[in-house]
Amino acid sequence: MANKPAPEDIAGGQALIEGVMMRHGNKIAAAVRRPNKEIVFQEQEHIPLTKRYKLLGLMFIRGTVTLFEMMFIGMKSLMFSAEVALSEEERKPKSWEMTLSIIISFSIAIFFFVVVPAFFFTKIKDFVPNLILLNILEGCIRLGIFICFLCSTLFMEDMRRVYMYHGAEHKTVFAWEHGQELTVENIKNFSTRHPRCGTSFILFVMIVSIIVFSLLGRPDFLQRVIYKIILLPVVSGIAYEAIRFTGKHRSWQWVQLLSWPGLMLQKITTREPSDDQIEVAIAAMKKVV
Repeated sequence: MANKPAPEDIAGGQALIEGVMMRHGNKIAAAVRRPNKEIVFQEQEHIPLTKRYKLLGLMFIRGTVTLFEMMFIGMKSLMFSAEVALSEEERKPKSWEMTLSIIISFSIAIFFFVVVPAFFFTKIKDFVPNLILLNILEGCIRLGIFICFLCSTLFMEDMRRVYMYHGAEHKTVFAWEHGQELTVENIKNFSTRHPRCGTSFILFVMIVSIIVFSLLGRPDFLQRVIYKIILLPVVSGIAYEAIRFTGKHRSWQWVQLLSWPGLMLQKITTREPSDDQIEVAIAAMKKVV
């Protein structure tokens, strides 16, 4: 049995195309399996901005900084995995194509999760006198769109494989957190659903946004869209602190209740991995711990 890490010692990661990226401390490692079954690594030392600059490490500020920093790191790892995982016969995406794809994806996300709910809000605001209820209804629209989007990805074979690697990542992190030796047999005993998952984080963002946006009153459509975009760092900062808290105190009963919706949502975004997928997650984790 390995030494169990301290509660504040956090490791996390991200599923890639035929691989897993892990991060712990100042180390980041992506492990990706080639079509010939070889595992290829991309390693880097990275001191987080929240550690380099004291101001950026303050509570409620660090969440937004960490979110954008991990998005940048995640995109680099994803591009690496696309290069490695595709066979020689398959056309590998160029960096500008990946960048354009990410920009388009962000634009679509802003449209469906900001613009469409704001439009719905302005159409019903004169018929719903209670401001909290009005924001809850708007939040339900946003959540409904999100769940429909996640369910649609289950029809894509490539995404189902990514979700299996996502499950392998969670299981491996759980095993490390419990001080278990990182073997396939040990890791298979753990859950694919983790309270610090990005899926749970997005759900926290949606819940926090209902509270924060209730303070905006009843602005018109354009004002609401602008306000929501401006306040996104505030919402993500609060949600980040909430997800850290639930991850650190997940043994508390009321925290488990708070985490339950996010864990249920992970039934869509995680799948039981195969042994060879767990091996990739182990390989990535061993590079950073």
